[in-house]
Amino acid sequence: MNAQFKKGSLELCALSFINQEEQYGYQLAQNIGKYIDIADGTLYPLLRRLVKDGHVDTYFMESTGGPARKYYTLTASGEKHFKSIKEEWKTYTKAVNQLLEETD
Repeated sequence: MNAQFKKGSLELCALSFINQEEQYGYQLAQNIGKYIDIADGTLYPLLRRLVKDGHVDTYFMESTGGPARKYYTLTASGEKHFKSIKEEWKTYTKAVNQLLEETD
């Protein structure tokens, strides 16, 4: 898949999974990876930015198999942001699909 497509949609994918259920980083990478291949090192900078922007909070929870895991959860701002970019994505993809059908 085109790298620019993935880059443009990764934030939406991450927020979608976090909105569904609080996730730790590796879990989130695995869940997204079921649908699209993501390169190592692309998810964590995105998560740091989402935390910095106030859309995501973090907390640590003990793990039975190793060190504590850092979980990500949406803030109220993050919920609004997710809903907004989800609607923008739907509008955008609808327009692109229409264009492709009309120019096919």
